[in-house]
Amino acid sequence: MIFQRLIWASLAVAFAVGVVQTGVQQLQAVPIILAAEVYEDQKIEAPATTTEAAPAGGHAAHEGHAMAEEAEEWAPADGFERTAWTFAANVLHAFSMALLVFAVMGVALWRGTTLRALPLALATAAAGWLVFHFWPSIGLHAEIPGMDAARLGSRQGWWILAAVSAALACASVAGLKSPLRWLLAAALLALPYVVGAPHITADPLAGFQGEAQAVLRDLGTQFVWATTWVSLTFWLCMGLATGLAFQRWVQPILRATFGEAGKLPQAA
Repeated sequence: MIFQRLIWASLAVAFAVGVVQTGVQQLQAVPIILAAEVYEDQKIEAPATTTEAAPAGGHAAHEGHAMAEEAEEWAPADGFERTAWTFAANVLHAFSMALLVFAVMGVALWRGTTLRALPLALATAAAGWLVFHFWPSIGLHAEIPGMDAARLGSRQGWWILAAVSAALACASVAGLKSPLRWLLAAALLALPYVVGAPHITADPLAGFQGEAQAVLRDLGTQFVWATTWVSLTFWLCMGLATGLAFQRWVQPILRATFGEAGKLPQAA
């Protein structure tokens, strides 16, 4: 019963947040992405170097080019199809985050928090914004189409390190009572930046020239701010929606199930 209630509450939150998120993306981020995609064909790729013999290398390159064309990734068409898939992705993302927020709120309730549902949800959402956007994005900014960057695996590994460090920092501040928890949190937050975010040494827009490079550089700055506003909107809506849903649907069944057994504090 609890699991079913959590799923339905998370779905309700996900749909509401997904609608808002998709609308904000269409206003803030999508126009920048579409504007940057116009210049992708103007990118000058660096010539590949090879030590193989010329005939064999040429034949291999021809075959590789043909295979690349055949294996070209599918992408939704611009317009309604692209927006629909974006909405579906936003709902799935919001669903997973809603489950996570509900789990954190449940643990806080079990530990005897004095916060009501809405303030608790907003505090949890603020921690989520710090963990999943703000702290990793300081080291790795959002990138527009066409920008060069470090290896994907390196960036993903560092992003995970930054997110986990921020999550542990939030958990130590919220869960420990020792004054040293602030020192521990500061050390955890500093860890990914002591390791260092992976970046390329060259200009990420070195493949573009003249007006295209200037325009893309300006679009890149705009995209960083746009993704920040999109993320802030997402987590604000997540905090509001999960707070209301937790109070209306989740908290009563948690108290009914575990409160009688003495595993949850009774409502004031």
